[in-house]
Amino acid sequence: MPEVHDLIERKSYFVVHAPRQIGKTTTLVALAAELTASGKYTAALVSMEVGAPFGDQIGIAEPAMLGTWRRAIEHQLPRELWPPPWPEAAAGERVGAALKAWAEASARPLVVFLDEIDALYDDTLISVLRQLRDGYRNRPESFPWSLALVGLRDIRDYRVRGDEREHLGTASPFNHFNISVESLTLKDFTPAEVAELFGQHTADTGQLVPPETLGRIYHWSRGQPWLVNALGRQLMDVLATDRAAPFQPADVDAAARILIERQDTHLDSLSERLREARVRAIIEPMLGGANPQPLPNDDVRYVLDLGLLRRGSVP
Repeated sequence: MPEVHDLIERKSYFVVHAPRQIGKTTTLVALAAELTASGKYTAALVSMEVGAPFGDQIGIAEPAMLGTWRRAIEHQLPRELWPPPWPEAAAGERVGAALKAWAEASARPLVVFLDEIDALYDDTLISVLRQLRDGYRNRPESFPWSLALVGLRDIRDYRVRGDEREHLGTASPFNHFNISVESLTLKDFTPAEVAELFGQHTADTGQLVPPETLGRIYHWSRGQPWLVNALGRQLMDVLATDRAAPFQPADVDAAARILIERQDTHLDSLSERLREARVRAIIEPMLGGANPQPLPNDDVRYVLDLGLLRRGSVP
């Protein structure tokens, strides 16, 4: 994500979203480590997910999230870059107060990636977004220099209710003052990148992956990183363990069948999205052989972002 470096240099607050298991967290943890190692920034990724079960109970959600932040920060950063103890604050102000205290204590500009923020909903989500908006005006001396919201969804698709019936739309409190300057998504691998990845396996083990097999891997995965790696694991660990024998296209077909029949967590979580009315309105007619009726662009983009739909023809 080369554009992220430029956004951070410009003190931007932005959104990173992509389907599950595509590498968001891994990429951003590595990026945070790189930024910190440069000596120019203090950077870390912290998760909001533990606040999800509490819905509108912000007074319970905030301490739970801040507890996991502390553990993540102490794991990622050297002791001299740890934040001070989180200050006492009223419910609905604790996230903002923690970020303020951390930014003020940091000898370097502070960069924070808030992972799984779209797991929050209801009053907890709205409160966190409002605290970020309120603190934004005080950056970089008293709030993070740069900050990213990271999750499955773009910000307009964050849930207002846990049952998915309502989402923020364009009038979210985070967008209200044009704080979010960019919304980025991680792209799927290209055929060349799939070939490069499996070329690393050949370099490590000597096992060949012929072009026709690479084509079959791309056929089944369309470059979606989790699927590419899941197919690779089945090939390497189950179906083609003899390193002297090349991977065959039939092995890839067998690997795909295993994943489908096993219903791994990633595939199961995507199938759950089909229950959402806005997703079903697009996918259901297509499964029945018909074209969906004209639909809101936001809904189409949401289904594209989830990885359930692809524009253009698929051979």
